[in-house]
Amino acid sequence: MGSVTYFVALPFGRDDDGNLCAGEALEAPSELIARSRAARLATGNEGAAAFSRTGDPDIGEFAEAVVLVRYGNVPSDVEALISAGR
Repeated sequence: MGSVTYFVALPFGRDDDGNLCAGEALEAPSELIARSRAARLATGNEGAAAFSRTGDPDIGEFAEAVVLVRYGNVPSDVEALISAGR
């Protein structure tokens, strides 16, 4: 398949202990739409981020995530969370 870039919007809420946690990721067809979805998600959650990841899904190798935008409360280590698969 080769290299592809995925664009994703990711909301953040609070768990039962009050810690920030990631919600369900929403894939988007473009960077602009991922940014827009993140802005919308932030209004109903603690915060949200949009990011991209480029890689080859056939072999499961991806470069580090690139955070495109953050809105509201987003963990300071969001890049590590995304790269870890959440």
